[in-house]
Amino acid sequence: MNHAVRTPHPGLAESPFLRAARGEQPSHTPVWLMRQAGRSLPEYLKVREGIGMLESCMDADLVTEITLQPVRRYGVDAAIFFSDIVLPLKAVGVDLDIKPGVGPVVASPVRTLADVEAIPDLTPDHVPFITRAVHQLVAELGATPLIGFAGAPFTVASYLVEGGPSKEHARTKAMMFGAPDVWDALMRKIAGIAAAYLRIQVEAGASAVQLFDSWAGALTPADYRASVMPHSERVLAAAGELGVPRIHFGVGTSNLLGLMGEAGADVVGVDWRTPLEQAIPLVGDRAVQGNLDPTLVFAPTEVMTQRAAEIIDAGRAAKGHIFNLGHGVIPSTDPDQLKALTEFVHDY
Repeated sequence: MNHAVRTPHPGLAESPFLRAARGEQPSHTPVWLMRQAGRSLPEYLKVREGIGMLESCMDADLVTEITLQPVRRYGVDAAIFFSDIVLPLKAVGVDLDIKPGVGPVVASPVRTLADVEAIPDLTPDHVPFITRAVHQLVAELGATPLIGFAGAPFTVASYLVEGGPSKEHARTKAMMFGAPDVWDALMRKIAGIAAAYLRIQVEAGASAVQLFDSWAGALTPADYRASVMPHSERVLAAAGELGVPRIHFGVGTSNLLGLMGEAGADVVGVDWRTPLEQAIPLVGDRAVQGNLDPTLVFAPTEVMTQRAAEIIDAGRAAKGHIFNLGHGVIPSTDPDQLKALTEFVHDY
């Protein structure tokens, strides 16, 4: 396995996205959009026709094409690697599938220490298609950075314990509170897999990483600090050793923003519920990312851009600001609105 670190494109040094992530002055407010590649794009629906989600994530050529589509269409300042947070589990042999309209469904949910021990650790040999896709992408993207990504331990653990998406996370918390040894082993296992997954992407050429903790908002700060944060810290520390900026994002995490920064983030993602002027003092000496309500794209363009202007103005108080939505692009979004939004942010 060739672990030689690739020489980055010289233009990346001036990337507005990377400059903002490092707290340097960018030439304009950088913008990318969570779930910018996906069901809102007709060209995505066309290439995905008849191909399952996980199947498409394991096809290097398809991943390359899908990741590039929004960069071509919108001219955003970064590409985000097209994958899914449960993909590394699938790659190591966990029996799961992504059911349309439902999400990830795990055949045998994790209950015991033996269940945890049965999950192999991730190696590059499990995901040769990831290395190949990143190599292809970096060659195509040139001076546009590629963001690698992984699911954070709590969110991935929730899928494994619940057996699928959950609103209450009751089984997950029951394990966290009632079987702390199993919980700790599971979180260590997933943190190791996430760190390896990010390493593979960065060694192949990704310029930054984002750790997605979609469900962390279900936790109190005390429970997050005691049972979750140490494991997210391990993942972010491993990514930090690779020298790339680290973005940490969760949904409904206004009570956790300080801790999510302390866990080892260079940039804290803020969802749409928390105004940036409230979030910025909480994250300390870090950049922020966000946070337009994704439903504002359904409002008249001038209403959407007025809100975007308020967010850019608020973001000037931060060490750095990367404009984004406050969660993923909604599938029924009109791509022309996102094009108008991207152009507005660049010109503002």
